[in-house]
Amino acid sequence: MLRPERMSKVSVTGSKGVMPTVIETIHGLNLVHLSDYDGTWEGFDNGNPIEGADDASEKLVTVRALESTLELSADEAEPGTLEENWESRVEEIRTRVNELDDQRSEIREELRQVEEKIGRVAPFAELGIDLDLLSGYDTVDVVVGEGQHAQVEDAVAASDDIRAYETFTGGDVVAIVAAPTANTGSSPIDDALVGVEFTRHPVPETDQTPSAYVDELSERKRELEYEIEDIDAELEQIKANEARFLLRVEEELTVEVQQADAPLQFATTDRAFIAEGWIPSDEYDDLVASLNDAVGESVEIEELERASYDRHGKTHTEDIQQGAQAAKDDEDAAAEEDGQQQKAMTDGGSAVTMSDEPPTIQKNPSAAKPFETLVQAVNRPKYNELDPTIFLFLTFPLFFGFMISDVGYGLLYVLTGFYMYQSFDSPGITSLGGVAMWCGAFTIFFGILFGEFFGLHELGYMIFGDGGAPMGDKGLSPATAEFVNAWLIVAVALGVLHLNIGWILDFVANIQHGHGLWGAITHSGSWLLMLNGLWVWVFTEQAADVKPDFIYTAFDGEPFAFGFSGFPMMDLFAIGGVDITLPLLAVILGVVLLAVGDPVELAEFAMPFAHVVSYARMTAVLLAKGGMAFVVNLLTFGAVQTPEGGRPFMAPWTGYGPEDGQVMFDGLFYIGDGAVAIAAFALGILVLVLGHILVLLLGITSAGLQGIRLEYVEFFGKFYEGGGKNYEPFGHDRNNSED
Repeated sequence: MLRPERMSKVSVTGSKGVMPTVIETIHGLNLVHLSDYDGTWEGFDNGNPIEGADDASEKLVTVRALESTLELSADEAEPGTLEENWESRVEEIRTRVNELDDQRSEIREELRQVEEKIGRVAPFAELGIDLDLLSGYDTVDVVVGEGQHAQVEDAVAASDDIRAYETFTGGDVVAIVAAPTANTGSSPIDDALVGVEFTRHPVPETDQTPSAYVDELSERKRELEYEIEDIDAELEQIKANEARFLLRVEEELTVEVQQADAPLQFATTDRAFIAEGWIPSDEYDDLVASLNDAVGESVEIEELERASYDRHGKTHTEDIQQGAQAAKDDEDAAAEEDGQQQKAMTDGGSAVTMSDEPPTIQKNPSAAKPFETLVQAVNRPKYNELDPTIFLFLTFPLFFGFMISDVGYGLLYVLTGFYMYQSFDSPGITSLGGVAMWCGAFTIFFGILFGEFFGLHELGYMIFGDGGAPMGDKGLSPATAEFVNAWLIVAVALGVLHLNIGWILDFVANIQHGHGLWGAITHSGSWLLMLNGLWVWVFTEQAADVKPDFIYTAFDGEPFAFGFSGFPMMDLFAIGGVDITLPLLAVILGVVLLAVGDPVELAEFAMPFAHVVSYARMTAVLLAKGGMAFVVNLLTFGAVQTPEGGRPFMAPWTGYGPEDGQVMFDGLFYIGDGAVAIAAFALGILVLVLGHILVLLLGITSAGLQGIRLEYVEFFGKFYEGGGKNYEPFGHDRNNSED
């Protein structure tokens, strides 16, 4: 599970006579990730598509265009069969769909023009003036438009080019009739309105009144809309009747085109071909058996190499040359018939192979599978690096659950995740649903330990008796403030553990990638020494006067009596009056090893401290989310602050009332009398529901994003790079074929 599935490089070599059968067989298996031939071998060229590829591609384009026009998706039909006369049926569907689509386009264009005309005439209808009165004059200028009537009239009145004018208004529409002065241009109104916000409307050419013309256009608009609805209905009927058939044809043509284009990735001569690719090592025997059943001994099948997990990504298990030699023998035999001699081997007589890296198939337990999506959001793991999915599965829900820690919210997360997992076909959404269920489960787990249900703490006493929840309190009240210190230390401890895992993985990877033990010690061991030495020293009594007291008391009675008051000093020797303890020596040794291995990284010597402190954000989210839930319940139920510093809610199940302490807030459920009380109670229900929904959603964004940040930045940055090749086997999943 820490490594991807083992991959083997395979070669299939044979004569061109069996190539179509080989392609069909390999395609049906849907297992081989084909390698692309780069054209560098002497005597070999990229193959040509199988005859009929162009015709199949054209038909496929036609079918997909029909599916696009009909807005057909793959999940809208059950598997079907393909009859013999499918080509003529496709043509009939294409002809009818194109006719309807063309008609719809023409009607839509006419509808657009009608709507534009309505828009142009509507202002004139507001004026209530016949259109023939607004044009055709030689001695006066007429302009109609929209603008502020007072500004327009002031501008016209102030113009020296206009000797007389009259305005007519209707709504925001203004009609201006003006008589120009002698020797004035043809558009005195336009000149007068320069600088005034005014939108001019051209006068439509029609003998009808504006209102009648608008009514006629509106009627035509309705007719066109009905025609479009009729066409859409007919297209929907075609879609319902032909969906299964079209999807089946598309699938068949897709398979045909894929198989026809496959030789483009092969190395070929006039008589022979070589196809290479990657296949899961466990599937190699199935490939051999299937090809032997299909073509017998007409092809040579070889496992050229079985990729290892070193820094080179692969190791040749043996010096394989049979595949290339078979091609050479076949080509030489054909060349002898033609009186020619060609080469099928590369320089030096080495094995003919296409050099490429193996693709990555992540191999994780089913429970951890949903978290592969989160890993791939950064990048797919390289074949030769460790897959962090299992660690993401073990830590991310833990971090999330600790930050939310509420049974009520956890149940909602589980239910939401289950709905996403069951109701969607998208692998991404179903994976997120699985992640949500795991996060919800851990939220419930920590919620039980905190005894919290939608911010209420009585659950702990119900489950664990008078002693309350094992994890006590989140520290939101004065009486329990010391718990905050404990959760801060817990977050730091989780950070130290998490980063240790990251650098240990990097240590292992450095050994496996050829750096050797010394390289691993200087590159990764140095950071491990600095990390653990520093944080063990933080919890020793050395320099205790500059450290916060709670690191010695939080687990020594305030609030947890575990008897831990810090690590012993572990003195070794003194230099210049400074006691060198074992943790300090580890830090110094780590810095020295880092300087020897990679001096440039000394600039990041503070990383072990800074990155661990970053995990304190978990405590911050824990308090923020708990505080928000407290506020929602406070507004609804009200609360008192007891003399001991506790802040219980004034709810029937708590047994607390105003007489038990200072009232912090009365609560909407208990405000007023009569109608005021009813309104306040209804508002309280609204606040309770919407408030907890808000906390639920903010929990996803805050806890989710902060947890992901800790994984991607602090954890992945220690050992993970990504950039692996996606496994894309040559084949097609038949979803619309009954067979």
